Amino acid sequence: MNPSSKFLILKQFDLLADLNESELNMLSNVAVFKRVLRGEFIYHETDKMQYIYLLEKGSVKLGSKTGEEKLLIKDIVHEQSMFGENVFVDNDIRLEFAEVLNDAKLFLIPLDFFKNLVHSNGDFAKRVLDLIVERLRHLEERVQSFVFKSAKDRIFDFIIKTGKNRGIKIGLDECLINHGMSHSEIAFLTDTSRQTVARVLGELKRANLIHFSPRKPNKILIRNLGSVA
Repeated sequence: MNPSSKFLILKQFDLLADLNESELNMLSNVAVFKRVLRGEFIYHETDKMQYIYLLEKGSVKLGSKTGEEKLLIKDIVHEQSMFGENVFVDNDIRLEFAEVLNDAKLFLIPLDFFKNLVHSNGDFAKRVLDLIVERLRHLEERVQSFVFKSAKDRIFDFIIKTGKNRGIKIGLDECLINHGMSHSEIAFLTDTSRQTVARVLGELKRANLIHFSPRKPNKILIRNLGSVA
């Protein structure tokens, strides 16, 4: 992909709205465009930090493994987002992995170039800081949810938040989400088990709060979103 094509795509990222044309042109020249298929890793734990990533299309799972080989899913990143931004530390080794959930198109931004942008453009630095703070807040909410809410409530909250953030409105008060995740991946994000996710989704379907087809479980229709959101 040539720099002019990259410029047009990168210009659409809200995160980059505070870059001037010269900065965006330089970014377009150094950014590496890449396609990564579902199930492939963009980087692994213990990899050396080399790039920041801007996700044009698709979704990416960020997580890490514990000492007992248990999996912790930290976040799911969707299109028009940045990830791998936790680079302002002394350690230059990745502490998480990034695995593609849905076929992805992304830009790799060299680490030194990104740091220079942050240091030279205060408004851009504020956007990056806001993103980091928002992700920390999201992790804190997950901890509180784990302590104070039941497994069923955590799963239902996940569905509602996904509908509000990523859903397609249908009719007056219904919303369709295509989350692209397995029951196991939802379980990791809601701190439950795969069996619990399957049971709760079945209960919500029987209560007519949601609807999904056994053939396409990744697509969930949320009924009366306004009354529960």
